[in-house]
Amino acid sequence: MLVSDFDFHLPEELIAQEPLADRSASRMLHLSRTTGKHQDLRFIDFPDLLHPDDLLVVNNSRVFPARIFGRRAGLRAQLVSPNNPAARDFLQGQVEVLLTRQLGSGEWQALVRPGRKIGVGEEILFGDHQELKAEVIGRGEFGERTLRFGPVPDFFGVLERLGHVPLPPYISRRDRADDRERYQTVYARAQGSVAAPTAGLHFTPEILSRVRQRGVEIAELTLHVGLGTFQPVRAKVVEEHKIHSEAFTISEDTAQKINRALEEKRRIVAVGTTAVRTLEYAVLQSGSVQSNSSCGVSGTITPGSGEAGIFIYPGFQFRVVGALLTNFHLPKSTLLMLVSAFAGREHVLKAYEHAVREKYRFFSYGDCMFVE
Repeated sequence: MLVSDFDFHLPEELIAQEPLADRSASRMLHLSRTTGKHQDLRFIDFPDLLHPDDLLVVNNSRVFPARIFGRRAGLRAQLVSPNNPAARDFLQGQVEVLLTRQLGSGEWQALVRPGRKIGVGEEILFGDHQELKAEVIGRGEFGERTLRFGPVPDFFGVLERLGHVPLPPYISRRDRADDRERYQTVYARAQGSVAAPTAGLHFTPEILSRVRQRGVEIAELTLHVGLGTFQPVRAKVVEEHKIHSEAFTISEDTAQKINRALEEKRRIVAVGTTAVRTLEYAVLQSGSVQSNSSCGVSGTITPGSGEAGIFIYPGFQFRVVGALLTNFHLPKSTLLMLVSAFAGREHVLKAYEHAVREKYRFFSYGDCMFVE
């Protein structure tokens, strides 16, 4: 299967640069995964599309200000020229660091720019008073580095002061103070993501109240969005792509709700591709299989934490998810492949063509699609 099979034309002006004033004012394309028929709706219609016995599963991961700017200490950098007066400025120039995943106490995976000039052993200083210091202890491809930060009493507290909201690269503006609230779901609790689970950005307390009034049960899980969100698919063949794993947690209460819904053959509605990946990975790890009327084959979920490294593309057999709320995704991305696996590539690409013609807003701050 070719990555190019998941390409589509997207005019740049359709990439949403700003959130709407009202979260729930987004447009929503309603897509049938069996017939491919679609209908233009509004997100405020979403609760009415749910079945009274549905289980809605959301990702409560919270985005932290993971983009920080520092400067080189110049300990291991190669001199530009001993006679070049600009060499000192180069050695101590600005460095942009995007923390993507915590590995342990003080150790993080990160994307570093400009990464090519920063080798292992280099030290990066952050803040006017060097509130944070990090040593580069490992090097990967495409600007990836492993950093070890010096101990501070409240690491995340310092990030709140120094860090910036890690807006995606297709948002061509600097982050602002209001992004700290808007690039965050209203139910975000568990801090650890470097990108928002964007399908959840449309929900308001009022919408969630309408969902509950309809008799729909809500369950929360956590998947911290990491490097895979930022890395493009560089392989030409889909099956050759290697996806990054991401940390997840499913509580005992959530596992019980999911297993009860599966046992009672009720539909499970995933809010976002992050919820899909977590649910489908967790059921595969359990090793148990049973039938479910909403999605064919299913299984059971075991509570706990782990690393979800599942790559879902057409041909995948869904065992848990029976319906999906999702934003519109990048061409040739793993997220578009996941949606295509759920609803069929031709159905999805035709729906995307319609969305482009009707000038839907795309990507993180854009509109959404409900697939059932």
